[in-house]
Amino acid sequence: MAGIYIHIPYCKTKCHYCNFYSLASKKYFDDIMEALSRELELRSSFLPEHDIQSIYFGGGTPSLVSISQLEKILQAIHQQYNVADNAEITLEANPDDLHSGIIREYKALGINRLSMGVQSFHDEELAYLNRIHSSRQALESVEQARKEGITNITIDLIYGLPESTPKKWQENLIMLKKLSIPHLSAYALTVEPGTALHHFIRKGKIKAPGEEMFLEQFQQLQQFADENGYEHYEISNFCLDEQYARHNTAYWFGKPYLGIGPSAHSFDGRKRTWNIASLKEYLTGINNANPDMQHETLTMEQHYNEFVMTRLRTRWGISLKELKKRFPEDFVKHFLKVKQKYSQNNLLYQQEDAMALSQKGIMVSDSIIADFFMEE
Repeated sequence: MAGIYIHIPYCKTKCHYCNFYSLASKKYFDDIMEALSRELELRSSFLPEHDIQSIYFGGGTPSLVSISQLEKILQAIHQQYNVADNAEITLEANPDDLHSGIIREYKALGINRLSMGVQSFHDEELAYLNRIHSSRQALESVEQARKEGITNITIDLIYGLPESTPKKWQENLIMLKKLSIPHLSAYALTVEPGTALHHFIRKGKIKAPGEEMFLEQFQQLQQFADENGYEHYEISNFCLDEQYARHNTAYWFGKPYLGIGPSAHSFDGRKRTWNIASLKEYLTGINNANPDMQHETLTMEQHYNEFVMTRLRTRWGISLKELKKRFPEDFVKHFLKVKQKYSQNNLLYQQEDAMALSQKGIMVSDSIIADFFMEE
């Protein structure tokens, strides 16, 4: 089981909070689209004998890519890789790009899941984030997707905005329920260095988000999920009826994946590679049949730390049996020692063979997870 991630490094505008590698430009656009198919060919040996269970078009804004370009990329994947018949094929899209005709064409290509960057159903919050769609367009995009037969929909929401209030956040969540959205990814607004948001806050042009707002709205989110049947299966992800995001869930369980495109990361189970974050240098490498990338082979400590970090983010937690099977005895002893400390404080709980974060523990997950790490 493995996945393929395609990074589309283009946007109409750059959101104030975004620190992903993407450009509000069309520079080299057609050349990059051609290079993605070429890279898929060049790296076809990266996932030998793996069935591809998920394909994910992320970015950036993949809904800027034409149907013919998406079709060519998907053809390259099917020609070079063994794609499972029931593979989950996700495309991230901005609500303003989604209309009945384009969704119909997505479905015809085999795209069966849409990830919509809604962020908020309040126009003033969208303006703060520099989003160019409106709340009305967000509602219409969900309606159009369902009309065309794509019901596997996830939306992103952001909480902790200075423009927000508990009432506004509750209204966002109620809209999620009204629309019967099967999957939600909810993220705290993070001020990343180098972003427009960081610059504006530093200059005093806009307000900074507050810690109290984060905590209050995250607790609202947990309560909403409990009361409305949404399973909180990963710190930032919620779903109805076990409709987990197959691609991202594979990340959290350490499954191999191939990342295609500028800045994209890949992992084969032991070694991590990442492409250069430069359109020009990426193109040069692909055109010379020598992709410009860096790599590292994980040490035992790094492998263990990633195992702890990703598994403790999920409701399934860490299987003690798997821990003992995969890591030396001193790693296991360290884990059990730290586990005891947090179990006594009801921040961790045991479910059968596994240890997972409690709802209380999720609130301070970063510090708990860091405490489990082994130093190199």
